[in-house]
Amino acid sequence: MQQKILLLLPVIFLGITANAQSIKVKTAVEEVTLPEPFATSSATNNSKTIGWPGDKKPIAPPGFTVTKFASGLDNPRWMYVAPNGDIFVSEANTVSDGFKKTGIESNSRNTSKNCILLLRDANHDGVPEVQQIFLGGLNRPFGMLILGNKFYVANTDGVWTYPYETGQTQMTAAGTKILDLPGSGYNNHWTRNLLASRDGKKIYVTVGSSSNVAEHGIEYEKRRANILEINPDGSGERIFAGGLRNPVGLAWAPGTNTLWTAVNERDELGDELVPDYTTSVKDGGFYGWPYAYFGNHEDPRRKGERPDLVSKTLVPDVSLGSHTASLGIAFDDKNYLGSNYNGGLFIAQHGSWNRSVLTGYKVVFVPFKNGKPSGPMQDFLTGFIADRDKSRVYGRPVGVVFAQDGSMLVTDDAGNTIWRVTYKK
Repeated sequence: MQQKILLLLPVIFLGITANAQSIKVKTAVEEVTLPEPFATSSATNNSKTIGWPGDKKPIAPPGFTVTKFASGLDNPRWMYVAPNGDIFVSEANTVSDGFKKTGIESNSRNTSKNCILLLRDANHDGVPEVQQIFLGGLNRPFGMLILGNKFYVANTDGVWTYPYETGQTQMTAAGTKILDLPGSGYNNHWTRNLLASRDGKKIYVTVGSSSNVAEHGIEYEKRRANILEINPDGSGERIFAGGLRNPVGLAWAPGTNTLWTAVNERDELGDELVPDYTTSVKDGGFYGWPYAYFGNHEDPRRKGERPDLVSKTLVPDVSLGSHTASLGIAFDDKNYLGSNYNGGLFIAQHGSWNRSVLTGYKVVFVPFKNGKPSGPMQDFLTGFIADRDKSRVYGRPVGVVFAQDGSMLVTDDAGNTIWRVTYKK
């Protein structure tokens, strides 16, 4: 993958043309038009969650069935599928802890549930026969991971491990903190995700920035806006890739050792800047934050500060639209959802606040062929927006995984629901 990126860069930058209104950038799958910064005013347009009335539910393409896998939850954010098929769900949310408020914190509360649920559907009928708290007393948990006989949890301020036995329904043992993470300061992005390398010898940890564009000072951003790489015992930390404002979802492209992520880009440059994206992640690559965006386009708010980093900023592979808050990602690497989606990437978009008209609030799909994107994104699971004109939504998708029975599960934190999508072949 490293050779591919190096070969593409000259083509990408030669493909950039500018006029008074816009700049066109070639990505791996399409030409993306970027308006000038501040071409439109920066909008604050927080969605208002009204919940799912009656039998209302998200809408999937023909041939798919959408049902509730679990409901009545408390801000379900992230999911992890254990080797035995158990589904672990972290319940946590943004809390009002004194840092600067922006639209991103519109759903914040004074407390967080701070626990991990266990859901077990052993007979694969779409109804968990076990639903209980597996582990509590955490600090805004998000990513989870099982390696061997250890259960890993990424709290907002560190990674913890617990002794684990396959099939256990409750964690009673004390945990051990193996890695401190920056969890204080302005803390604009608190989620920390985990993914093991294919051979289990490394763990990748996402850490988002503490701000929009380092406006409080770059000193608050140490070890942030990065994907970190560590050993399973927490040692050997290094920055795998940087300049990623808020990387969240992590996954391996089918048939490859190429890491993919979804990234929330910066705000307050206008309705159509800056596109969130999903991209293959180059070891040692720099993706621009806070100095540049979507390639070597300098952010006017950091003008002239780091021309060296601006010049080396990589162009991401796939644009996901500006302010969509794209979070969870999952590859259909086992042909669960039929030939049209085989090998492709699904991305959950939590939805905008910094755009005059709501965008996101859906699960989208990017087709892949031979482990590489082969086309732009397309809608897959929609119907989360109740009234776009009044900015009302039924819920907001966050995480997406594939259960062992082949169903797709989607957490809806605002709707306090996990949705199940199945396909009849």
